[in-house]
Amino acid sequence: MSGISIIGLGNMASALAGDIVILAVPYAGAAAVVSEYGDALQGKIIIDLTNPVSPDLQGFVTPDGSSGAQEIAKAAPAGAHVVKAFNTLFSHVLAAGPAEGRRLDVFIAGDDARAKARVSAFIESLGLRPMDTGQLAMARALENVGLLELGLATHTFEHANFSLGVSILG
Repeated sequence: MSGISIIGLGNMASALAGDIVILAVPYAGAAAVVSEYGDALQGKIIIDLTNPVSPDLQGFVTPDGSSGAQEIAKAAPAGAHVVKAFNTLFSHVLAAGPAEGRRLDVFIAGDDARAKARVSAFIESLGLRPMDTGQLAMARALENVGLLELGLATHTFEHANFSLGVSILG
């Protein structure tokens, strides 16, 4: 298998041709969309790029101790593998590509090593740098980074023309 499919609100009936499915819907509808696709997601890698933040941008709409990615994984068929990725990059920053000659970092989390390796290869094919943060439980930390970025965009920078990444020293 190879290829990428994108699930969005406007293409609910589309076939899932690739082994990677990008879940490009607001978090509020993500689990329902995954449930609707059901067995069509069997054996697929689902990239969750959602940020399940509350409308006031002060917290999360997921149960305590869980993450949006973990809740999406509960809705997915047993053979699907959810990988959290891209949620810490604003879409226009991602579209702009490298900043000052430096690749953008894409933080990922997931429970399946092969799925994370496949997502990492996809990320590298886009000219980006994958940064594996560990198991899917780390998705909560990544969602906190997304919330942090929204706070910075609102209270410090008053724009979203930035990204967070890792600088390796020494």
